[in-house]
Amino acid sequence: MSASFLERSVWIQLFSMLLVLGGYFLVASRMLGAGVLALPAYVAVFGVSVALMVVVIVVGHVVAAIVSRPDDEDERDRLIAWRAEARSGWVLATGVLAGITAMLFSWPSAWVAHLLLLSLFLSEVLKLVLQLVDYRRGF
Repeated sequence: MSASFLERSVWIQLFSMLLVLGGYFLVASRMLGAGVLALPAYVAVFGVSVALMVVVIVVGHVVAAIVSRPDDEDERDRLIAWRAEARSGWVLATGVLAGITAMLFSWPSAWVAHLLLLSLFLSEVLKLVLQLVDYRRGF
């Protein structure tokens, strides 16, 4: 079974997030471990990561568009996206509650910000993985 353009798009997004933002979290964890607690120190690293992720996604989508013509989103694609979003939202909610709890215990803002960012990252990765599972199952 050949992958549709929308399924390839999900693969591209997942790959870019894991590669680029995974790299950001690696660098950020080393910085946090070294005691860097000022949030402005992370801005440049995060900005470069976001810009790099945009480039990877754009290049990936251009290649995917060359390989196969982009499809129109149909009801199946919308349902797959909706189900994945609904099933992955708990990760973000848990991370937000953990972030609020961390603030109550006066954790440094750099740790709280990265906890919130990590929960957003994990939620998006889970959403993309769940979409791929539904595409592969033929939902």
